[in-house]
Amino acid sequence: MGLEKHYSNRSGWLRAAVLGANDGILSTTSIAIGVAAASDTRSPVILAALAGLVAGALSMAAGEYVSVSSQSDIETADLVREKKELETIPDIELKELAKIYRKRGLDSHLAMQVAEQLTKHNALEAHGKDELGINKFSHPKPLQAALASGASFISGGILPFFVSLFAPVHVMVVLLYAFAIVFLALSGGVAAKAGGSGMIKGITRICFWGTIAMGITALVGYLFHVKTG
Repeated sequence: MGLEKHYSNRSGWLRAAVLGANDGILSTTSIAIGVAAASDTRSPVILAALAGLVAGALSMAAGEYVSVSSQSDIETADLVREKKELETIPDIELKELAKIYRKRGLDSHLAMQVAEQLTKHNALEAHGKDELGINKFSHPKPLQAALASGASFISGGILPFFVSLFAPVHVMVVLLYAFAIVFLALSGGVAAKAGGSGMIKGITRICFWGTIAMGITALVGYLFHVKTG
């Protein structure tokens, strides 16, 4: 009998990668569609798509860096406080750890034995993991997160940028939308497959909301249509 597949361990990186790629596809395409709907030439569309791609990638990277840095600072501060408590009130901290294990189903005696053994091995690690939910494997890495977020945005945004380079101008809006839906469907399908969830549901959801976003942007472009020579 084969081992069971579990997907929860993928949720962090999978969410970040899919979010970045989808945002790249949708944001860049929406900007390009809005400008294409308001223009009769290719140059403004290319410029808008490129600007959206660069600005979006940098924005995603900067936002992710700040967010993850804040999370890292919070975890570090929590560990510093926990270390101080372990030095000043070790008996109370031991009882707190044992109480956590009792809530997980151990009897009082065994819970205290486990708490004592783990405290002897590495008290801060035990409290960090079981009391605070912090461990070395999930510790935030701001620079890594920023680079991954920016790269994933580019991986999605580069696709509509290429469409703006080569698609005929008179059908630019239609082709941008069509390719974006294909890209989003592929991205949603890959995410659903990797995450072990239903592919049809994932694809339908992302294509539906993507269509709404691009449709509104196109409408704005048509309403403010400008002839460019």
